[in-house]
Amino acid sequence: MNTPHVVVIMGVAGTGKTTIGPLLAARFGVPYAEGDDFHPQANIAKMSAGTPLTDDDRWPWLDAIGDWAHGRAGLGGVVSCSALKRSYRDRLRAAAPGVVFVHLTGDRALIEDRMSHRQGHFMPTALLDSQFATLQPLEPDEAGVAVEVTGTPEEITERADTALAALPEPTP
Repeated sequence: MNTPHVVVIMGVAGTGKTTIGPLLAARFGVPYAEGDDFHPQANIAKMSAGTPLTDDDRWPWLDAIGDWAHGRAGLGGVVSCSALKRSYRDRLRAAAPGVVFVHLTGDRALIEDRMSHRQGHFMPTALLDSQFATLQPLEPDEAGVAVEVTGTPEEITERADTALAALPEPTP
């Protein structure tokens, strides 16, 4: 990529957004923002208690991520955000029209296994079913790529980089 994209690393919990995001940002020489850091404390408390968020819970979070992405337009950046529904991605695009998505995809059993080995994360494995039920994969008219999460973080990052390189340059 010659012109820096603002990339949203998306997918259900446990796909590796927080691992792949910083690796991709380092590869591009742009900042990384952890999407979970944009959640209000009330959202974190709900998820920690095993309660799925509602759309009303998510709007302020998505708006904060969209503001960050808008501020990085033309400069590049990578941010993690589950962005499970088309309406969530539309909201991010409304704030930052040039964003592109890297949808980290994988088999449910693999993702559940990875989640069960995580330490210190507020998202319990019990919410994985609700994440998969909510997931609406990227549609053909959405700027983005799907990347399988099998293999090492470096292999996944390489696949994401290769897939993103095939996208058209962002428009300012």
